[in-house]
Amino acid sequence: MRSLIRQRGKVDAISERQDTHQGEMTVSAVFAHTAKGYEPSMLGTVPATGSNIHLVTDEVLGEVLSPFRNQLFYLGNVYGSKPKLPLWFKHFGSGPDGAGEAYHLGIFGKTGSGKSVLAKMVLTGYARYHEMALLVIDPQGEFSKDTRGKPSGEFQLPLGGILKALGKQVALLSVRNLVLDTWALFEQILYESAFFDRLSVTRGENRELACGILAEKLQKAGVKLRDLQKRESFDKAWELLGNETVQKQFYRSEASRTRFQSVLAESVRDDFYSDHWVPVTTLFDANREKARPVEAALNWLFDPKHANRPVLIVDLSREQATGMFWNDKIQALVIRRLLQGVTTVAENAFQQNQGLNTLVVIDEAHRLAPREISAEDTEAKAVRATLIDAVRTTRKYGLGWMFISQTLSSLHSEILHQLRISFFGFGLALGMEYQALSQLVGGKGRAIELYQLFRDPHSAFDISSRQYSFMTIGPVSPLSFAGTPLFLNVFNTVQTFIKENNLSATNGAEK
Repeated sequence: MRSLIRQRGKVDAISERQDTHQGEMTVSAVFAHTAKGYEPSMLGTVPATGSNIHLVTDEVLGEVLSPFRNQLFYLGNVYGSKPKLPLWFKHFGSGPDGAGEAYHLGIFGKTGSGKSVLAKMVLTGYARYHEMALLVIDPQGEFSKDTRGKPSGEFQLPLGGILKALGKQVALLSVRNLVLDTWALFEQILYESAFFDRLSVTRGENRELACGILAEKLQKAGVKLRDLQKRESFDKAWELLGNETVQKQFYRSEASRTRFQSVLAESVRDDFYSDHWVPVTTLFDANREKARPVEAALNWLFDPKHANRPVLIVDLSREQATGMFWNDKIQALVIRRLLQGVTTVAENAFQQNQGLNTLVVIDEAHRLAPREISAEDTEAKAVRATLIDAVRTTRKYGLGWMFISQTLSSLHSEILHQLRISFFGFGLALGMEYQALSQLVGGKGRAIELYQLFRDPHSAFDISSRQYSFMTIGPVSPLSFAGTPLFLNVFNTVQTFIKENNLSATNGAEK
């Protein structure tokens, strides 16, 4: 019977005599009509027996929420119904369109649940505000492809064109033009590379000392970080490594130094330069086309002088790193540098009584802040600690974070506890994921039961009939002030999303 009611809206009489139909409603929003219009209220008494119940319509919602019409944003329709679910994504500053504080958001769901598309749609909701800046850290390059005008997947949202039509200045940085700008990063990346491996210096204390000493000696010799890729810089490094006084600082035993000297003498200098030095030092080369150091890029993003605050997307995908030394550990090092830079700028702005009013989007968040990390992976622990500290402290700076993840159970609990708004897509209804979801939503009530009815979008007969369903909690809608979860089916065509939000898209957006 319940299944029929959900699908058809009613059940026809069976005997036409003494039929009893029982329904259960959960109240999520109550409005009272006052002299000022409709205002949030509370249901003080149980409605009288015989009170009529009407299905809500777009017209009813439009009338009740008319004072907030300009703030409303639509991602889809009410789950199992036709009206659009009114949502609002307010910027983090003050004023009629501002929330007055920064929020942290989370979007969760297994692969194919529609979470990445939903994240891009939410991003456009915040991009409507001139006061708000956006930073996207994109480990897989998905946001970057959409911004370049090469969207992938079935829902090909022209993100770059929409941002440009909204007047947003968009800067797209990839590994190819993002310049690393600290000697500490050079030491760490050189340690991870094969440079010292080929010189018989194995991982551990000796290699760590060798990297630090080489960086220190190069600085004292007047070598600039931005010029490390030049041949004369490499020749200076090679000369320093051939100095026995330098060797004694990372190899105490004469036997170890003799072995190192032998390997160094037998090595082909030209091959070492092209195969092991250039791939590392190119990351620090400020002379590359459209090159921009990390610090300069962040200062540009957070500059309060922009009339319409910009968008910075940092593409850290492996595809962009051809010819460079790049792997997951180097990516983690760069992300940590970005996080530290963001936190530093936020602290400086706070000291000057300026709020950043910025949202930072983190894709693949479960890889950056996992619940469990092996004891040996010190760099992954450092990245996680930096991210957790940022989430704890930056809200007061006007800096909010949006985490996109395939999983709940493997994401660090501190991240989950800091979230104010969350969206949950298909794929979290079993095992550890279900337990984590139940804790966040507050038990195993009707909301969880309804969530369990979500269908796998890819079980539909064709692409046009796929339903991307989400449950959301938090102050994301004028209908959510009672604290109960809301449910929606996300628009499954780009044209509908653009039309319902009065958006447009121009050609091209990359700068």
